[in-house]
Amino acid sequence: MKFTLRRGGLVRAIAAVFSLALPLLLAVSAVDARVGGGISSGSRGARTYSAPPSTSTAPGTGQPFNRSITQPNGTSAPAAGGGFFNRPGRGLLGGLAAGFLGAGLLGMLFGGGMFSGIGGISSFLGMILQIGLIVLLVRLAMSWWQRRNAPAYAGAASPSGPTTFRSGAAFGLGSGSAPLEITPADYEAFERLLIDVQTAYSNEDVARLHTLATPEMVSYFAKDLADNQARGQVNRVSDLKLLQGDLAEAWREGDTDYATVAMRYSLVDRMLDRATGQPVTGGELPSEATEVWTFVRPRGANWELSAIQQT
Repeated sequence: MKFTLRRGGLVRAIAAVFSLALPLLLAVSAVDARVGGGISSGSRGARTYSAPPSTSTAPGTGQPFNRSITQPNGTSAPAAGGGFFNRPGRGLLGGLAAGFLGAGLLGMLFGGGMFSGIGGISSFLGMILQIGLIVLLVRLAMSWWQRRNAPAYAGAASPSGPTTFRSGAAFGLGSGSAPLEITPADYEAFERLLIDVQTAYSNEDVARLHTLATPEMVSYFAKDLADNQARGQVNRVSDLKLLQGDLAEAWREGDTDYATVAMRYSLVDRMLDRATGQPVTGGELPSEATEVWTFVRPRGANWELSAIQQT
């Protein structure tokens, strides 16, 4: 017997599809809730388009920037934005994913399946599994594509040490700038900035962020916070703890110092409904993230965050 849907059944079917498929999509994007949106943003001075050296904390080094005002030709451009399927570098794969998902839903509504049609309940459940599989495959494909297109890095992995931060072996590689010595006080400043930036972002305190990060990074944070507000959501980060850190490189450009550090940290990262306070993504258990942060300071001033790269 042919499977048909009346108007009431059609509405229920649509609701069922989204109720089953939405958690899969949220599970993919939940890791992107923390500060920086889970993408690579910012500038590293003259080394913006040179990948930082590998370290034992981040063996795969940092991914190329999705958002940066520093262009290869020296000009500036506005920060890029967009949703999960529209972010820079995801256009082709994102379009394929959106096309597959749209084809599956339309196929269900008008009598055809995602791949072979829906003739009954078993095919309906099969379509849901197909959606989940496609989301997983797209995520894996994007990770592979970003790794494949990342520029080659220079330098060797840093040796292990007794402290949380371990001095990297690659100092000042990639340009004629003078090497820069990083002291224990600098490492303490990096760890403090990791926590303070995440806390200010979680509190939506843009004024505080202006004291911790460059104007470029604050512009990205402010846009991400505005996007959260438009969706009626708020990102709450807690229990943040640095687990391991390595200095990738440190150098000087004129009167400006730069230091790039790989950091692995744990945190409880939740996206909440702004009106009800109920969780939208994330949970009570800590998760881990590994990122490469670059800090900048005019000589004699305090360090500020100037870039975050995903690994």
